[in-house]
Amino acid sequence: MARGKLRVLLGAAPGVGKTYAMLDEGRRLLETGKDVVVAVVETHGRAATAAMLDGLEVVPRRAVNHRGVELTELDLDAVLARAPEVALVDELAHTDAPGGRHEKRWEDVAELLDAGITVISTVNIQHIESLNDVVEQITGIGQQETIPDSVLRAADQVEVIDLAPQALRDRLSEGLVYPAARVDAALSNYFRLGNLTALRELALLWLADEVDSALQTYRREHGIDSKWEARERVVVALTGGPEGETLLRRGARIAARSGGGELVAVHVVSDDGLRERHPGALAEQRALVEKLGGAYHEIVGSDIPAALVEFAKAVNATQLVIGVSRRSRLLAFLTGPGIGSTVIRASGDIDVHIVSHAAAGSAQLTLPRARGSLSVRRRVYGFVLAVVGGPLLSWLLWAVHTPDALTSDVLAFQLLVIVVALIGGIWPALFAAVLSGLTLDFLFLAPVYTITIAEPVHLLALLLYVVGAALVSFVVDQAARRSRAAQRSAAESDVLATVAGGVIRGEDAVHALVQRTREAFGLERVRLLDADGAEISHDAAPESEAVGPDVEKPVTVESVGERGTLELYGAELTASDRRVLQVIITQLNAALEHRELSDTASELGPLAETDRVRSALLAAVGHDLRRPLAAATAAVTSLRSHDVELSQGDRDALLATANDSLGNLDALVTNLLDVTRVQAGVLAVSLRRVEIEDLLPAALEELSAPPGSVALDVPDDTPAVMADPVLLQRVLVNLLANALRYSPRGIPPRLGVSVFGDEVQVRVADAGAGVPDDRKDAIFQPFQREGDTDNSTGIGLGLALSKGFVEGMGGTLAPEDTPGGGLTMVVALPGFSRANPTRTALHQEKGPR
Repeated sequence: MARGKLRVLLGAAPGVGKTYAMLDEGRRLLETGKDVVVAVVETHGRAATAAMLDGLEVVPRRAVNHRGVELTELDLDAVLARAPEVALVDELAHTDAPGGRHEKRWEDVAELLDAGITVISTVNIQHIESLNDVVEQITGIGQQETIPDSVLRAADQVEVIDLAPQALRDRLSEGLVYPAARVDAALSNYFRLGNLTALRELALLWLADEVDSALQTYRREHGIDSKWEARERVVVALTGGPEGETLLRRGARIAARSGGGELVAVHVVSDDGLRERHPGALAEQRALVEKLGGAYHEIVGSDIPAALVEFAKAVNATQLVIGVSRRSRLLAFLTGPGIGSTVIRASGDIDVHIVSHAAAGSAQLTLPRARGSLSVRRRVYGFVLAVVGGPLLSWLLWAVHTPDALTSDVLAFQLLVIVVALIGGIWPALFAAVLSGLTLDFLFLAPVYTITIAEPVHLLALLLYVVGAALVSFVVDQAARRSRAAQRSAAESDVLATVAGGVIRGEDAVHALVQRTREAFGLERVRLLDADGAEISHDAAPESEAVGPDVEKPVTVESVGERGTLELYGAELTASDRRVLQVIITQLNAALEHRELSDTASELGPLAETDRVRSALLAAVGHDLRRPLAAATAAVTSLRSHDVELSQGDRDALLATANDSLGNLDALVTNLLDVTRVQAGVLAVSLRRVEIEDLLPAALEELSAPPGSVALDVPDDTPAVMADPVLLQRVLVNLLANALRYSPRGIPPRLGVSVFGDEVQVRVADAGAGVPDDRKDAIFQPFQREGDTDNSTGIGLGLALSKGFVEGMGGTLAPEDTPGGGLTMVVALPGFSRANPTRTALHQEKGPR
C-alpha cells in the first residue's frame, strides 16, 4: 500500500485562517470526487469556521474522562476503519489526552499516513521545536506543545497561510478570533504588532529555508551542478592578502544591486595544514564579512582553483569575485597561468569578476633560502654517520671483496648516502657522496690505492652519487619543513581557540585576552596600557615575581590601535608567533572599543536622567505652584481688604477658593515628595495579598465619581494580587481621574480585570482622542502635559507617580490604544500565587494555541 501524503498549513499565529483554509480545501477536494472526512477540527467558537463544516463528513470524536473532566479527542480507530482518501486533522502539535494509543497528534497522523490516507493538517510557527525558544523570547510565552522539525520537514507540502499583522489585529478586535472578554488581553500581550511581525518573518524564513533545502536536495539527487538563478549568490574568494577588503566591498555591492542577493566569502586552506597568509588579516576580513551581512567559510583543498569552483557550484553561486593576481609580469611569465585564468575556464556558467586592487603585481620573484628545516642536531648526526659509517662499510666490503662484486659495492655506498641524507639532510649527504666516491676509487677501482679517475664512467658514478644525495636530501628537507609548519599551524589554531574560548565562556574580554596571551607564548608577564600609559590589565606567571617596568623592560611592545599598547615580558617572539599575536591584538582592540562604548553609555544614562528631571522640575514648578498659590493669595488679600464691602456669600466663596487652592497646593507638594522618593529608590512598599475588587469602592469614593460614571468588569474568580493596597488605590485613582478627564460625554471609561499567565492585568480604558505613538513614552515623565491651558488639563505628575508605584510593587504600567479609539492604561501585577509559590495556584491559563 502506498503511503499517504502529508500537507501542512503553517501559520504565524492563531487566527490567520489555517483551519478555515483546511476546511475550504476539503470542500474543494470533495467537489472533485475525493472521499474526504473531517477527522478532528477545533473551531474555537468561530462562526465562520464552523460554517465551513457544512457538507463535510465529520468522524465522531472519542470521549476521554481525565481527572473528572470529559475531553474529546481524535478517534484514530474510527478514521482507520472509515479509510477515506483524505483526512482533515487540525492542530498537528496537539497533545492527546492520556489513555490513547499515542501521546501526540502528529503520531496519530503518522499512522494514518502509513495506512495510505492523505492528511491535511495545521500548525503554528510557535509549535516548531527548533523555534520554540525564539518565540518565547519574542512573546514572553513558552509553548508546552511542540512538534519535531523532522516531522514537519518530512511533509510532502508545507504552505504558509499568511495574513498581515494589522489585519489579524483587526480580526481580533472584531471578535472573530477570541471571545470579547479575551480580546484586550490578547491585543496587549501575544498579539502585539511587533510580536506578530516577528512571528510572520519567522514563518516566511522557515519556509524559505525549507524551499532552499529542497532545491539543494533536488539538484544533488539529479546531479545538477549548473547555476539556477533563483536568487543572486555572490561568492568572494579571500587569500588573506591586503586586497580582501576591496573584494568584499565589491561583492557586497554586487549582491545589493541584485536586490536581496546573498554574500558568501570563502578562504581555501592548503590540505597540508599550512597557512600562507597572516591569520590577523583573515580575522579582520571575517569581521568585515559579518558587518556586511554575509557568511564566511573555510574549505580545505590542494588545488585552489578547483576548490573555489566546486564550492561556488555547491552553494549555487551565480557570481564569483576574485582579485587580480599579485604576481609581476615576469613571475607570471615564468610560472604560467594563475588562479584567475584557471577559475574562468572551470567556472562554467558562473559569472567571474576579476577585481583590480592596490596590491596587484606587487609580488616579486625571489630565490628560496638555502637554509633547511632540519635541526642542527640532525645535521650533526648525519656528519657523524658519514664519518663513522663510511670507514666501517669500507672495511666490511674490503673483507668480502671479489673482482665481480663491484656492482654490490657501489649500491652499498649509495645506500649509505641515502641513509645519511634521510638523517642529516643535504650537506651531510653531499659529504658522504664525495667520501664514498673517493673510497670506491681508492679501494675498489683499478688502479687501487690511488685516486685516479681514468675512465669517464667513474666520473659519472661520482656525479650520480652527488645528484642522488641532493634529491633525497631535498625531499627530506621539504617533508621536515611541512611537518614543522603543520605542527605550528595546529598549535596556532589551538592558541586562537583558547583565546576565543576565554571570552565566550563569559570572562572579562580584555583580561581574558591578556591572560591567554601570556599563557599561549609562555611569557613571564603581559601588561596592557592605555594611551596615557596607565595600566588597564596585566597577568604574570605564578612562579615569577611581580616586577615593575623600571626593573625589567619588555622584550616586545605592540600598539593596540589608538587605544593603548601591549607589553610582553619574557622570551623574544618568533615571526610566526607575531602573526598569531596580531590576531590577538585585533580582538583586544575590539574588546577595548566595546568597553569604552559600554562605559560611555553607563555614564551618560544617569546624567541624562538627572538633567531631564532637573529641567522638568525647573520648567514645571513655576507653573504648577504659581496657580494655586496665586489663587489662595488673591482670595486671602480680598478677604483682608477694607476697601470693598463683601457679602457673606462673597466671603464664603473666597474662603472656598483659598481652601481649594491650598488643598491643591498640599496635594502637589505631596506628589513632588513622592516623585522624589520614587526617583531616589526609597519608596516604602508594604506588599501583601490584595483583592482588587475590595479597593474599587474606596477609589471611586475618593474620586467623588457618581454612579455609572465608570463601567466595571471584574470577574468573580479574579485572583488576588501581591501589592501595597495604599499605593494600588492611589494608582487606580490617578488612572480613573485621567480617563474621566478625557472620556467624551456619555461614554464612561471602563475598568476591566483579566488574567494572562501568572499576571493579573487591570485595564483602564477611555474613548478619548488617544495619545500618538511617539508620545506614549513621554506621558510617564513628570510635568509633561498634553495641553497647557489650565491647572486641570494635561498629565502632570499623576502617571509618573502611578508608574513609579506600580514598578515599586513589582509590576508594570503601559499604555495601549483602545480598540475604536482612545487610550488604555494597563497595570500588570504578579498574582498572589506567583509571589508565593508554596501556595496553591489560584489561576492558570495556557498561552494561545
